[in-house]
Formats: sequence, C-alpha cells, structure tokens
Amino acid sequence: MKLIVIDMQKAIMVEELYNYRGLVDNVVKLLETARGNGIEVLYVQHDNGPGSGFTRGDEAFEIADEVAPRGSEKIFYKKINSAFGDRDFTAYLEAAKGDTLMIVGLQTNYCIDATVKSAFERGYRVILPEGTNSTFDNPFMTGEKTCEYYFKMIWPDRFAKCVSMDEALEMLKNPSQE
Repeated sequence: MKLIVIDMQKAIMVEELYNYRGLVDNVVKLLETARGNGIEVLYVQHDNGPGSGFTRGDEAFEIADEVAPRGSEKIFYKKINSAFGDRDFTAYLEAAKGDTLMIVGLQTNYCIDATVKSAFERGYRVILPEGTNSTFDNPFMTGEKTCEYYFKMIWPDRFAKCVSMDEALEMLKNPSQE
C-alpha cells in the first residue's frame, strides 16, 4: 500500500475549503499512521508553469507545513489534473503494480477525481478515506455537496473503495489485512 498526498499546496490549503480543519486533522492522522507502520508516502504537486505564481520556486507552490513531506519521502510534479500525467510518478508506481493506493488531498472534483479514475484504469486498487479530500464552493454546488457527490455517488463500487477514517487507519496499521 502507498499513501498518495495530492496538491495540498499553500495556495489552496485555505480556510475556504470545505471542512478545512477536518481535512488537515484527518490527513495528519493518516500520515502519522502510515509513517509509523512503514507505509510509503508519496506527494504530488500541481505546477501551473513559469509566471503563474504557482510553480516551483513560488511560496504558493510549496506543500502546506501541516502535511509536509519528511525525510526522503518522494515528491512528483504534474502539469495536468491526474497525478499519472507525470511520467516519473507513473514509472515509479509501475514497479509497484498491484499495490493499493490510498489517495488524499485536493481538489475533489479536479485532481483527486482524475487521479482516482486514472489509477483505476491502470488496475490499482484505490482507497478513499472519508474527510480526506476537499474542494471549494462552485456556482453549482457547495464544497460539501461536491465532496458528498463524489464520495457517495461517483467513486464507490466503480473506481474506488470509500471507507471511514477508522477503516483507513486500520488498513494502514495492517496492510496485509485489507
């Protein structure tokens, strides 16, 4: 199993996110549990390119301090929604074919959804813990409704196994039991 943390970057890790505090607390719990049980943690950052204010070297691009990588945890960089758009990420995971990917981060209706579906198409088993991805209100739905829509309607029994935080923590503690 691998824990994949997507786009939890300073520019968009803000209070306006749906359930911001809960998101941070839940992801921190998952990170601590994964690290404590030898589960590899991988990070993915979105890069909008030079001059965008959201590219390597920009403060806004950096991963939020609360969920930042430690030690030698790998970071991959993408320019499209799916983390699999980064060739290095895709190649790295190829060596781990058959692994389960637990995916958390931002934004539910963009990069999380695209990565979940790309992982599914490549044959990975995908786990999504409740309360570990988020997004902003949009003209059609609140951030809360958007998260609920994907977690209860789009992903389960199609693209991913959607689980409670307690189930996710147990999976990280006993990956061979999942």
